[in-house]
Amino acid sequence: MSEAIRTPSAADFMTDHVCTATSDMSLSAVIELLLKHGTSNTPVIEWRDDRRYLAGFISERDCLAALSDELFFGSPSPVQTAATVMRRHPVCVAPDTDLFALASIFAVHGYRHLPVVENDVLLGMVSRRDVLRAMDAYYREVLAATEHERRPPDLSQIVNQRFILSR
Repeated sequence: MSEAIRTPSAADFMTDHVCTATSDMSLSAVIELLLKHGTSNTPVIEWRDDRRYLAGFISERDCLAALSDELFFGSPSPVQTAATVMRRHPVCVAPDTDLFALASIFAVHGYRHLPVVENDVLLGMVSRRDVLRAMDAYYREVLAATEHERRPPDLSQIVNQRFILSR
């Protein structure tokens, strides 16, 4: 692979205009937000110092479970909000997470969307579709740069790009 081609990272293709919920929103308001925007999940944020701090993540599945439990078992006390329904400490990625690490996370864990966070501040979202689109563009760029030359891969490079190793 050409050394001149930089592997894209989450910051290169994340969506930075993200539909978000706040932790004090009612369950009904969160459901309305998801349905209005046609999204299956959303980050839950808390505003501090004019920044969006990630508090959790809430999905259609979370809302469906909470709403059906409330309807079947009766109204809980206190009233359910995004904070009571959301998943705290969601899996997040950093803006410099490279394309191969993202592809691995999405392929292995089955996530559809992941928040992109730096110092607890929500910067954007990256989706499985974003990663697929970026991978396809990167693949085409590599093919064009190598003029369709096929050669065995350097295994040390594959390990370095595919996995984040710690000592």
